[in-house]
Amino acid sequence: MTSQLWSYMLPDYGKYGSIELQMIPRAISKFTADNASWFPVVSVTGPRQSGKSTLVQNLFGDYDYENLELPGVRQIARQDPVGFISERPHKLIVDEAQLAPDLFSVIQVESDRSGESGQYVLSGSQNFLMRKQITQSLAGRVGMVKLLPLSYEELVGSGRALSADEFALRGGYPRLYASDIPTGIFFRNYVETYIERDVTGLIDAGNLQTFKTFLTLCAQSVGSLLNVTRLAADAGVSTKTARSWLSILEASYIVFRLAPYQANLRKQLTKTPKLYFFDTGLLCHLLGVSGDVQLRDSQYRGAVFENMVIVEAYKRRNNAGCEPQLRFYRDDSKIEVDLVDLTDPRSPELVEAKSSRTYNSSFTRHLSAVGKLLGIPPESQHVVMRADAKRAVSGVSVWPAEEWLCR
Repeated sequence: MTSQLWSYMLPDYGKYGSIELQMIPRAISKFTADNASWFPVVSVTGPRQSGKSTLVQNLFGDYDYENLELPGVRQIARQDPVGFISERPHKLIVDEAQLAPDLFSVIQVESDRSGESGQYVLSGSQNFLMRKQITQSLAGRVGMVKLLPLSYEELVGSGRALSADEFALRGGYPRLYASDIPTGIFFRNYVETYIERDVTGLIDAGNLQTFKTFLTLCAQSVGSLLNVTRLAADAGVSTKTARSWLSILEASYIVFRLAPYQANLRKQLTKTPKLYFFDTGLLCHLLGVSGDVQLRDSQYRGAVFENMVIVEAYKRRNNAGCEPQLRFYRDDSKIEVDLVDLTDPRSPELVEAKSSRTYNSSFTRHLSAVGKLLGIPPESQHVVMRADAKRAVSGVSVWPAEEWLCR
């Protein structure tokens, strides 16, 4: 295994940089390498085109590599899984491993026989199938790594001049920064490929167009309390179908639910989660927001900004090898805080996301009330907005988005 942290090699284009090949280090590299020293098998999942194949090939550069998307390789793996594994070294990467389910039980036997760490690295985009096979065959033997699209911090850390608004519009899929492909064309093809390759077979073929409509309705619901019944009605499907489709979107890392904060506070707290997207570029595409002016004038600008702040907090915790413990607060008095970060129990944080450039004293009102209820001091309370400079207001930090996302 290579000793250097893995980097994603991308050329810069246009306003996003000069036309030179650059290396963008992925923050999750260390955690991925650590898993290979702890477990015999490492599984790398994540949304389609988040950079999984490049990550594992570069981080484990001395491993043999097999990609089951190649028809010939896939046929051999399916027809003779024992031979496929036994005739290859234990330092082996199997990309799109879910395409040959019988490999998992063979890998279990081989990894148990050797007992060494870091024998096999498995990656795949069809995460629901990967998870099923891992649960059935490799439970307790596998280190799980979730690779999400590039974070703002990763991009800016590579020397790119990128505002928070530009990042919100473009998102973090590496291909968008590896070429000058227009964002609209990329995401149109991304949605089609995702539905064609990851969704077909999981839902009725006659419902694929309705599923696309459902995906857009999810985008229009971002940042709001999740109302599955209404989503189902608007899409023209049953509530049961809507719940199933949400599970598919979650399993493929398109959306995630932000759970409400729950505790015995003598307050009536909401029990309904909110819905967010793992990539704001995809979110903006589904909302029909394709440029700075459209974002500026969009009724969804605040929701997009809020989504960006929350998902970047998720990435930050995930890339550090932590299980993100993120919540929002809302009670019967309509007191609400966008983000309660409980990942580090020694230092919980409250965060309000505001797309405004102008500070208003109302931004901190709920922070103060919830901070007192939860015992979170002002220095751990934050407002993130489209400001030009950081400042403190009554002990609460008010952050420019760019600085907050890179802190």
